[in-house]
Amino acid sequence: MTVIAETAPVSNPARWLGRILSGLVILFLMIDGAIKLVPWPVVTETMDRMGYGSSEALMRGLGAITIVCTVLYAIPPTSILGAILLTGYLGGAIASHVRIGSPLFTHTLFGLYLGLMLWGGLWLRDKNLRSLVPFRR
Repeated sequence: MTVIAETAPVSNPARWLGRILSGLVILFLMIDGAIKLVPWPVVTETMDRMGYGSSEALMRGLGAITIVCTVLYAIPPTSILGAILLTGYLGGAIASHVRIGSPLFTHTLFGLYLGLMLWGGLWLRDKNLRSLVPFRR
């Protein structure tokens, strides 16, 4: 037996909330990727304190990965792929903060907060994702 679930249309305010959430995530991650491409001394010093060394090549690589995944997230046909890749990237950031004992709510869980905004914004603006992950009343 095949069950076809219909997704309820999202209201205009909800769609705009999704665009705003996604826009904030995109803005933050593009800036984060850009400062790693430079890389500024504060970035390399922070990565050194986290135990990754102060390699400029590593910073540039992480910056490029961040920007590519964020661009994939920003383009509607590839947004779900971008969200999946960014989820892995943010998971790595969370694991790094856990490893060095960063403050829980401000540093360690920041990747979780960003991930919730990322997926929440996408869910509100993407009909295909809403049909894949429907919330029922």
